[in-house]
Amino acid sequence: MISLSSTPSHSPSVVYRKINGEYLLIPLTDNIADMDSLYRLTETGAFIWELIDGERDISDIAAKIVEEFDVEPEIAEKDALEFFREIQEFLHFRET
Repeated sequence: MISLSSTPSHSPSVVYRKINGEYLLIPLTDNIADMDSLYRLTETGAFIWELIDGERDISDIAAKIVEEFDVEPEIAEKDALEFFREIQEFLHFRET
């Protein structure tokens, strides 16, 4: 189960690209892009994706959201958890 103490890292079978102003997660199957399964990120989602380094847990990422977007910590934590649950198929998680 994903929690604030979960530490996400990018799946090696996903490519992240900015194309024509859109932020995209593109899954790979046998090293071929699966364009039918691509996922569009919002600007906030792209900000979060770029913070994922396999070292920061979701709590740390939520703190960066608070700094960047000037939102309340509770809102940032709730939104971050929702985001990670939504894109969990593109990530690996480690519990700390």
